[in-house]
Amino acid sequence: MTENGNHDQPHIKSGQVKIREMEIDDIPKVFHLGEELFEAEGLKNLYRAWDEFEVVELYLGDSEFCIVAEIDDDLVGFALGTTISKSRSAWKYGHLIWLGVAEGYQRAGVAEKLFHKFHALMIDDGVRMLIVDSQAENHPGLHFFKKMGFSNPIEHIYLSMNLTGEQQHKRLYRAKKGKLVKKK
Repeated sequence: MTENGNHDQPHIKSGQVKIREMEIDDIPKVFHLGEELFEAEGLKNLYRAWDEFEVVELYLGDSEFCIVAEIDDDLVGFALGTTISKSRSAWKYGHLIWLGVAEGYQRAGVAEKLFHKFHALMIDDGVRMLIVDSQAENHPGLHFFKKMGFSNPIEHIYLSMNLTGEQQHKRLYRAKKGKLVKKK
């Protein structure tokens, strides 16, 4: 915040933000920006984890649905998604999996520009329904998606089971079994 209580938001002119298809050289930049935005502690219940394999897999599988936002040649945001076709269904679904904007550029229109480009790509590809998921506590994200036209939130519950103790038991069992085999 500045001294007068206003947030330090960049004044971005509409022509300054360039939205383009992600390139292979963007992968490290997208990954590191995502690391800053999607901390593991805050995403511990997500079924998807932010890691380099996720970024590479989306890029290799559906690069046309991986886009980035640049301002003055600096990568400041990204949207990564895919399409889903189900057998015996005429519908094609689009899934916006990750949308991230660098902290200093949030609430400055970058996310909207990314989303509108992603939306247009989905329509051009014949997608009939676009889906996005978010944690229930992500109020800014939910507000953004509602503002973009998403509706009908459906609550989905993920359950988790910590297997750490079981893995330790298995290692001890294997170690003990190995000692028994060596005595023969």
